[in-house]
Amino acid sequence: MIKNINSHRHISEKNNFIYLTLALVVLLLSTSLVQVLKESLMEYVLQGIIITTFMVCFVSLHFDQHWSRFLKALAVIWIAAIAVKYLFHINEMSVVMLGLTFVFFFGTFKSLVKRILFSGEIDTNKVVGSIALFLLLGLMWAIAYLILLEFDPHSFKGIQAIAWEENFSNTAYFSFVTLTTLGYGDISPVTPIAKALVYLEAIVGVFYMAVVVSSLVSSSIDHKKTLKHQADNFYDQQG
Repeated sequence: MIKNINSHRHISEKNNFIYLTLALVVLLLSTSLVQVLKESLMEYVLQGIIITTFMVCFVSLHFDQHWSRFLKALAVIWIAAIAVKYLFHINEMSVVMLGLTFVFFFGTFKSLVKRILFSGEIDTNKVVGSIALFLLLGLMWAIAYLILLEFDPHSFKGIQAIAWEENFSNTAYFSFVTLTTLGYGDISPVTPIAKALVYLEAIVGVFYMAVVVSSLVSSSIDHKKTLKHQADNFYDQQG
């Protein structure tokens, strides 16, 4: 009994997606809370939160060796980009760091898709993991909007041209409003590239639930068929 309780306190393949989802939720909530900090502290706090999310994702998905090697390489490049930015005061490195963040979210999404939608038995861990997939989609588009704003500050009406650390919560809000096709209208795309990104996200949001539900149901049916086939073989051998 005690052994079972202790096992749930550590990240394993039985609960790793739950921890990952919690980390992403904390990241989203933190992007809004850091707005009350001074501008000089905001960047450091937000980077610290993102790094913490990196660490939780690494521990949660270290069972995937390819993903683990990918994240280690990404972490080295991330640290190098931070060092270059602050040692040489190159503000343009912000775009590189945003690009690395996008690659991180995309790599995590790719690893999760293989482990959640197309393999194994469906359990609570995988259902919660499907929420993580949805959150990663919204975060990827939020980063894409931030990168676009770095190149064209007038891409969106309703979002000011300020540092990406201050805009993260705004683009995340707009991204999830678009992904769920709510469309409040307080923020809207202006340039052709911005409009293309927005309607692509809306399309993904519409089809996401259908794809996830069908994949989970299909995986569940396949797993039951496999169990039935194994049981039939067992009884045949006994008979």
